[in-house]
Amino acid sequence: MPAVTGGVKRLRRSRAPVTSWIEIVWYGCRMIKHPTRDAGFAVYVHWPFCLAKCPYCDFNSHVRATGIDEARYVEAFRREIEHAAEMAPGRHVTSIFLGGGTPSLMRPDTVAAILDSVAQNWTVARDAEVTLEANPTSVEAERFRGYRAAGVNRVSLGVQALDDGDLRRLGRMHSVEEALAAVKVAARHFERYSFDLIYARPDQGPAAWRKELKRAIGYAAEHLSLYQLTIEPDTWFEKLHAAGKLVIPDAEAARMLYDTTQEVCDAAGLPAYEISNHARPGAESRHNLVYWRYGEYVGVGPGAHGRVMMAKGRTATSTERGPEAWLERVERHGHGLVETFALTAEEAGDEFLLMGLRLREGIEPARYRVISGRTLDHTRIRDLMGDGLIATSVGTRIAVTPAGFPVLDAVVADLAA
Repeated sequence: MPAVTGGVKRLRRSRAPVTSWIEIVWYGCRMIKHPTRDAGFAVYVHWPFCLAKCPYCDFNSHVRATGIDEARYVEAFRREIEHAAEMAPGRHVTSIFLGGGTPSLMRPDTVAAILDSVAQNWTVARDAEVTLEANPTSVEAERFRGYRAAGVNRVSLGVQALDDGDLRRLGRMHSVEEALAAVKVAARHFERYSFDLIYARPDQGPAAWRKELKRAIGYAAEHLSLYQLTIEPDTWFEKLHAAGKLVIPDAEAARMLYDTTQEVCDAAGLPAYEISNHARPGAESRHNLVYWRYGEYVGVGPGAHGRVMMAKGRTATSTERGPEAWLERVERHGHGLVETFALTAEEAGDEFLLMGLRLREGIEPARYRVISGRTLDHTRIRDLMGDGLIATSVGTRIAVTPAGFPVLDAVVADLAA
């Protein structure tokens, strides 16, 4: 999954927040530094425009028949970045992610201006990961050299399938040949690159998926994102599915495809470090690890979300979704924020579980205690371990097992209850 742009549902429980946030806390004999900031600080920039809307996509993406005034948007991004830096001053940026939409529709000089603005408002780590999402069309691939010069050091390509028929059904505007050519171009310009595939597509079986995945791994140097096709609300696929015109694999068939994914990737040295993401050791997406390890991040651009520590605690932010409305709001107010609220301790604890248990490394119960103000229920932990759904890993960490990942939502709900 690309960078997180969707909101996390606000929970309506009455537990009061714990004591104020501090930089160093003690839990038993273990010292924990700042419970969220230590996971890193990331900047997410959302470019909301696409050439066409994919029928499965529920992201905040928009198609415009007329040209985009990139200079005007650059100025708006600069102003919102400045405002974000006022909300979260003095941070050390460890990753930047340009997501969308289709960021590879931006001119390289637009990307350079946005990255320069980030550097002008925060200190950016010398080894910061700077990722740009790209569609693998030949025209956009030609821009890779310009993106590299602008400061991008990692690209994530939306390949989605290595079957031309399925690419057409998924609404993609490239062919398999174009996609693989773009991957080769990415490899020439970037030391780090990744691409996405969608599985559990209509009529897809384990044998065909195994063959396709092995072919993909032959082109993937270090990282693959492999997402199961789901029917999302308010998409064209939802309408087709409801009308009986789109049939996807049922739960049992999808589980077989998931198991095939793990088997093939493990054998190739690309184990899952997160439920949908596979990488060679050391090649994990640093940006998304900030989310999953519950670090801080600011969201800039139409429909972007953020989580930053402020005086009132961990604060959730979201911006206006409509590109033109966001643009006007920024020009009028200096930012596009439409919602800013402090999470309760319990809401933060639930988010921590929801994000952290997606990772194979799992979570630290001590950190959960600091964030949520309560201790995980030992009886629930024991029962889940007895069912083989969670296990202890390095030291006292709790991690979901391979058997637990297909029912991850249920595991999280049980622990959070």
